[in-house]
Amino acid sequence: MSNIVKIYQPTKSAMQSGRILSKKWYLTFSNDESLQRDGLMGWNGSSDTSSQVRLSFSSKEDAINYVKEKGLEFRVIEPKKRKVQSKSYAGNFEYKPVSS
Repeated sequence: MSNIVKIYQPTKSAMQSGRILSKKWYLTFSNDESLQRDGLMGWNGSSDTSSQVRLSFSSKEDAINYVKEKGLEFRVIEPKKRKVQSKSYAGNFEYKPVSS
């Protein structure tokens, strides 16, 4: 099992407009073992099942406290701040010359 874990807050899914899932903090284990390819099916796999584990926490501090209790090394990836551009509905109908 890998001792280095990553704590991060995921970005908003491009498939949906909601941001509710991006408010949680997730903890994942890094995969130290290389993947082996199955000759028959062509699937990739490894015997390290800890890379399949993803724990969720309501805050970054909860995730850090959990990792410290378990004695694991960790790194925190801070989320990038979202830039909100205010737009008005009338902006859809403004005249914009087409450059050629």
